[in-house]
Amino acid sequence: MAPAKKKQVAASSTLTITQTRGLSGRTDRQIATLKGLGLSGRHTTRTLQDTPAIRGMIEKVKHLVSLSEQQD
Repeated sequence: MAPAKKKQVAASSTLTITQTRGLSGRTDRQIATLKGLGLSGRHTTRTLQDTPAIRGMIEKVKHLVSLSEQQD
């Protein structure tokens, strides 16, 4: 099997993440991931650098957040 190609991410791109759903009934890992992203409650918004680590965290809680990408 061929090795996976890594996606190149522009250094100046940012992501705006907004928590759209509450924490009630979520697993401890999902709550910890949201806190790691800096989201603490519904309608909380953060602007973060677009890195593979942040993308991975968003993937784990994609059903709880909305995402918009921005090129600087």
